[in-house]
This record gives sequence, structure tokens and C-alpha cells, in this order.
Amino acid sequence: MDLKKLLNKEQYEAAITVNGPLLILAGAGSGKTRVLTYRIAHMIKDLNIFPSQILAITFTNKAAGEMKDRVRSLVGDVAENMWVSTFHSSCVRILRREIDKLGYNKNFTIYDTYDAKTLVKQCMKELNINEKDITDSEIIGKISASKNNMISAEAFKKENESDFRKNRIADVYLLYQKRLKANNSLDFDDLIFLTVKLLKEHDEVREFYQRKFKYIMVDEYQDTNKSQYELVKYLINENENICVVGDDDQCIYAWRGADITNILDFEKDFPNAKVVKLEQNYRSKSNILQAANMVIKNNAQRKEKELRTESEAGEKLKVFRGYSDIDEGNFVANEIKRLVKEEGRTLKDFAVLYRMNSQSRIFEETFRRGEIPYKIVGGLKFYDRKEIKDIMAYLKLVNNPLDDISLRRIINEPKRNIGDTTVDKVQSFANEGEDCMYNTLLDSEFIPGLSARAVSSINKFTSLINSFIARADETPVSELIMTILEESGYMTVLKASKTPEDESRIENLKELVSDAVAFEKNSEDKSLGAFLEKVTLVSDVDNLEDEDNSVVMMTVHSAKGLEFPVVFLVGMENGIFPGMSSLNSFTEMEESRRLCYVAITRAKEVLYITSAEQRMVFGRTVAYSVSDFVSEIPPSLKELIGGKSRAVNVLKNNENKSFNNNPHTLKNMQASYAKEVATSIINSDDKRENIQIDQVTVGRKVKHSKFGTGTVVSVSGDGTDTIVTIAFNSMGIKKLMLSSSPLELI
Repeated sequence: MDLKKLLNKEQYEAAITVNGPLLILAGAGSGKTRVLTYRIAHMIKDLNIFPSQILAITFTNKAAGEMKDRVRSLVGDVAENMWVSTFHSSCVRILRREIDKLGYNKNFTIYDTYDAKTLVKQCMKELNINEKDITDSEIIGKISASKNNMISAEAFKKENESDFRKNRIADVYLLYQKRLKANNSLDFDDLIFLTVKLLKEHDEVREFYQRKFKYIMVDEYQDTNKSQYELVKYLINENENICVVGDDDQCIYAWRGADITNILDFEKDFPNAKVVKLEQNYRSKSNILQAANMVIKNNAQRKEKELRTESEAGEKLKVFRGYSDIDEGNFVANEIKRLVKEEGRTLKDFAVLYRMNSQSRIFEETFRRGEIPYKIVGGLKFYDRKEIKDIMAYLKLVNNPLDDISLRRIINEPKRNIGDTTVDKVQSFANEGEDCMYNTLLDSEFIPGLSARAVSSINKFTSLINSFIARADETPVSELIMTILEESGYMTVLKASKTPEDESRIENLKELVSDAVAFEKNSEDKSLGAFLEKVTLVSDVDNLEDEDNSVVMMTVHSAKGLEFPVVFLVGMENGIFPGMSSLNSFTEMEESRRLCYVAITRAKEVLYITSAEQRMVFGRTVAYSVSDFVSEIPPSLKELIGGKSRAVNVLKNNENKSFNNNPHTLKNMQASYAKEVATSIINSDDKRENIQIDQVTVGRKVKHSKFGTGTVVSVSGDGTDTIVTIAFNSMGIKKLMLSSSPLELI
């Protein structure tokens, strides 16, 4: 391979640097997957490195599959000997081999979020914790955060002995872990937490994998949390052949534990590290790219870099301000229809991005009325549907009879005269004997308080499950699913119903069988355990099919790593994007700005930024100003289009004008003040006497007529476009246009 012809200068430098620590700072759309792919191919073909010695870790199955496919196209089937997988999948492979050293069986079950929540609720009930006092969501969040920070239940208990609330949460954490182990089950966070524990406490295991993986690559390194950081640290051997790829400007998961300092401090961790910056963007038009640069440069906590492109300027960013959220939804729908008709675009060219899932409702309703097909990423996933979770619970119990959560879900599904009272008696008896529920059911006649009818029903159930277990090893997963559907009576009940909902459930179950057939065709390991792993570790984005001709709607977080010709970035208002908490926190504001940067760089050709003067939020009408991030984009890169603002603020400040609710009067005033309002959106509403720009420096104290005294945190732009970020003593972080803000130097 002639890499010099295939890659640009910086990409080439990154691809041929194989030995020692390497940090690749890869800006949005800079071709990082291409670099990683050719780097791996270079290692295998040119340097004769065995594929089995390479570990490449990504964050999604989709990214892992794409990388492996690309490497295979370059080096052939030897790529199958590589480990290219997500953090969780890599850890599952290690744990399947080694977890017995931690006291678990190797056929452990992986609990999804629903299963974990069910178990937490059971533990709360057992400990007499009222959800009105402490919610299950709070407890789940604390447990997850603790595991991500490598804090065990025992350590969490010890740390919080003097805090009553956290002490109660610690009690749940301890019982939750005890029940998980008794069920031979792990939650998502355990996959990494226990792998790190294994590598840390068992020298022979750590040394085996350090010998095996001589070269390690980690994608999206800016999104790693403490447990992932520790995992990588324990896998690296003395040669330090570690390559991490990421972009600190795209670190948007602090709320789930991502630690931006992992990438910012890489050179401190590895003093001999080489750093290569990929700043050539191959995705977006120049105007879109420059807008992204102008927004993100306002962040203080980042490595200096600036994306560039050889692409043409393209269209200016289109800024729309509607009367209401309904007006905003209609505008997006009408623009999509117009672009399809006039420019011949297909529906899959469009993406609607928002900060919160709840924002999708207005657009769903508008698209349905306008007969615009759409697909929501992050809504109710296929494997979250009741009927699918029911059959998956059967499969989980067959694979791991110790799994009490799955057993409780299907013991009376479909109805077989085993009610909640009976199940609770079984659970209590099992807890007393410190045994799993299934073993207890096998001796149901010894459980006190059960009627003869209940014992008979239980025996029929265990006979059914035993028959499934006996056939599981010899029967393909797809056939096992069909057997469960028929012999359990589950399909019979649905067919007898005849309701549209149950007919839909039947179709979904057929799709589950089809999924199992596809799994059997495409997977080397065709076992039931492998199928359950594949299903449990799947993510929303993994199911996003390119051939679907429909508008895609998703949160900006879900859109990371994707790109679309036309993007509508909606709800761009202070209080929504950035959210209220960000407006009063420097670190949260920086994360929100990174999220905005990610959103802007999803667009390849056209970017719309929309907002509304008023909208319904939690059942009440609110009015938010246009997002500060919009003002950070220079006027030369954007244009106001579409709706005309009511200009309420302008009218209030004009004593010579009258205002009433007559719609005709309103329409006339909108036309009169449209130009003035457009200017206020593109620039700023405030007026002031000019301050010399060179007087405003980082650390300088200033006073604002409305916000009070503050300290300048950062200064960006120049001339009339200079923007200052100020940490006010009582009003939090604000970003202001220097040329039009009432500031005084102190």
C-alpha cells in the first residue's frame, strides 16, 4: 500500500506511527476511521504483526463492524483474528474465560437497564425503602456512578456512614450486588468494573492479556470514564504501544461519567507520547465548518486546533425564529417538503436534532399530519417491547436458571395460575435458604403456605423450562424461540386475541425469529449465550439502517458519529440548548457548547437553526431567548429566514406604539419590526458605550448593568464580533457580544 497517496500528510503520520504512545486528535469529519483502518492494515501487511496481537476498542457495535469490514477489505480474512469490539463486548469475552476467578459461573446473564431496575426495586422493597423518600432512579444512578468510578458497594458504604440518605443507598447497593451474584448475573457497569477488578487482582490474568495484546487502539478516547481508563491502563504492557484517537471538542458524556481529562492529560500519563492533529475536514461545507470553529473556540478547556476544508463555502446557516413550537414544527415540515420537491432530495437526507427526547412530540405530530415518513432513534427500541422482553426472559432463564429476574417475569406469562402471592412466597423461601428461585421451585412441595393447585402449576412450569433447557444446546436459537412460543402457549394467547395490538406483537415475534436466523448465518459462535450477548449489547444507532427512506429524528447525543446532508437543529433557546443548569455552571456550559459543536458538524451541506418565541414545557407556556450559541456564529455565516417575530420586546421599549391582541394589528407590526428583530437575533439586543477591546482580558473584573460584577473567563473573535465569556458573582456564566453589552471595567 502506498499510504502517502492514500492519506493526507497528518493522516499518513498517524498511520505509520506504530510503536510507543500516540495521541491522534481527530476533528469532526477528519477521516479518523480511515486512518485507523489503514494503520491496522499497515501493521498487518507491511510490518507482519499478527492480527491476534491487535486490540481495537470502539464505543458502538456499528463503529466496530465498520472498522472490521474496512480492514478485511484491505488485508483479507486474517482480520477475523483481531479483536475489534466495544468496551463492553471486549470485557464480556474476557469474563467468559476468566470470571470463575471472581466466584461467578461462565454462563452469566447480562441484565439490561429494565432487569437492573426491577432488581433494585426488589431490594428497596426488602429493605423497606419508600420510593417517595428515595427513588429507584436516584439509587440506580448512584450505583452506576460508583461502578464507573471503581467504587465497590463496601467502599461506598464506608464512605457514607455519616450520611443517612447515602447510607440507605449503600444498603441497596450491597444487597443489589449480593442478589446479582446469587443470580449469576451482571449489569452493564459490572462488565467493565469486574474486568478491571480481575486484571488488578489476578496477576496471571493481567499478564496473559498484556502478552496477547501488544498493540492497543482506543477510539473516542474523550468519552472514556474512570473504569474504562483503568481497563486500558491494565492492558498496556511495558512497550506502551497504545494509540488513542479522539476529539476533546466532542466530549459530551460527562453526565454519564466521561472524563475529558483522560484525553487532555494523555501526555502527562505518557511523557513520550507523540501527538498528531487531524484538522482537515472532509464532511462539511466551509460555512458550516467555520460556524463550528467560531462556537467551540469559546471553550477554555480544550486543546488548540481548528478544522479546515477545501470544500466550497456553501449556503449560509439558516436561522428561523417562529412564533411558537408549533410554528417551528410546521416550518421544518414545509422546508423538507420543499427541498424534496424543488431539489430532488430524498427523505433520508434530513435529520432533526434536539437536545431532549421530549422535543420530538411536536415534530412527530406535524410529520404525521404532513404524511412525512420519519424514524426516531432513541424511542422505544425493538428489544424493549413487552413481547420481545418476555421471550428474551425465557431464553435468559434457559441459559442461566439462576436468573431470578427473568424467572419472575415469565413464571405467569402467559397466565398459568401462579399469582404474585405465590411468587412472593417462593422468593422469601429462596432468600431464607440463600438459593435461587428456580432450584426452590423444583422442590415446590416443601415451600410452606402453597396450595396443591399452586404446586401443580409450578411443577408444570418447571417441566416446561426443563424441556427447553434439555434442548437448548442442540437446537438452533431460531427453532428454540419458535418452540418456546408454541409450547408455552404464548403465541396461542396472542392469536386468540385478534386485537390490532396483539397482531402487531405477533409480527414483532416473527421479526425476532428472523433476527435469530440472521444471527445463525452471520455469527461464528451460534450458541444461545452468544445470541443473548448480541441482543443485550445492541444500541439505538446500531439499528439505524441507511436504506430507510425516512427523516431521522434523534438527540444530538445519539447523532454523534453520524452525518446528514441537511440538518435541522431545533429548539435553540437559552433554557433548552443550553439548558438552565448550563447557564449557571462554567463546566456544564462548556459541555453544552461541545454538544452544539457536535450538532453543527453533523451537517454536510445545509444547516438550519430554529427556535420559537414561546413553547409548552412541562405543561406551561414559556418564552426563551435565542440560544447564546447562535450569537457566537458571526453574522457573515448566517441568515434569518422564514417567520417574522412578534417583536414583543421591541414594542415594549417603544412608548409611541400601541399593542393589542388583534391578529391584524399583530400582523402589521410584525412586518414593521421584522428587520429590527432580525438584527437583534443576528447580533445582540443590548446597547452600550464602546470599551476598547484590548482592555478586556482574561481575569479582568467587569461590571454589567443587569448581571452585576464578574470576571472575564475567555475572549474570542475580533472587532465588532468580539465575544466575552464572563463568570458573574451571582448570575453564573454569560456570553456577551462586547460591541453591544453594557460593561464597565473595574
